[in-house]
Amino acid sequence: MPVSRALSRLLRIRDLEEEQCRLALESALGERDRLVRALAASAQRDSRGRKLIQASTHSGELPDRLAGVAEMGLAIRHAEVLKPRIAQMELEIAELRQEFLSKRVERRQAETLIGESEARAAAVSERRGQQAVDDWHRDRLWRRDASAERAASRSSQSDPMDSAARSRQEEEPAEKT
Repeated sequence: MPVSRALSRLLRIRDLEEEQCRLALESALGERDRLVRALAASAQRDSRGRKLIQASTHSGELPDRLAGVAEMGLAIRHAEVLKPRIAQMELEIAELRQEFLSKRVERRQAETLIGESEARAAAVSERRGQQAVDDWHRDRLWRRDASAERAASRSSQSDPMDSAARSRQEEEPAEKT
């Protein structure tokens, strides 16, 4: 007996749900990585601002010093915005990872149900096959035993004189023709 259509559909649905959760998790991980790279870029911007301020102290250029202060301020504000978003993404990733794992468990449960169903069907088929072989063998033995019993009953019913008389009777009609 093949796997029921309902179980096959259930497995297909679980597989699609797991795939959607996996894609959502990968998307969230990509977004978090983008935010982390932006935070790193902000730290580099802060570093460039500090270097600009340091260079302006040696050269005495006031616009460079002001540009360095502005760069540092923008980098700090950008980092202040990114850090909470990264923390929020971490929470979202944890939820998505948990959902993905639960969908994976559900899919594996459906696979287990299908595997058990296939195993039961194989066992039933094997039992039926073995039963057919057993029935054939039993019938063969029964026919052989029945044949032996008929032969034994014939030989016990006839005595040696009757068998000689029978053989003579069988020979005589053959000679007449």
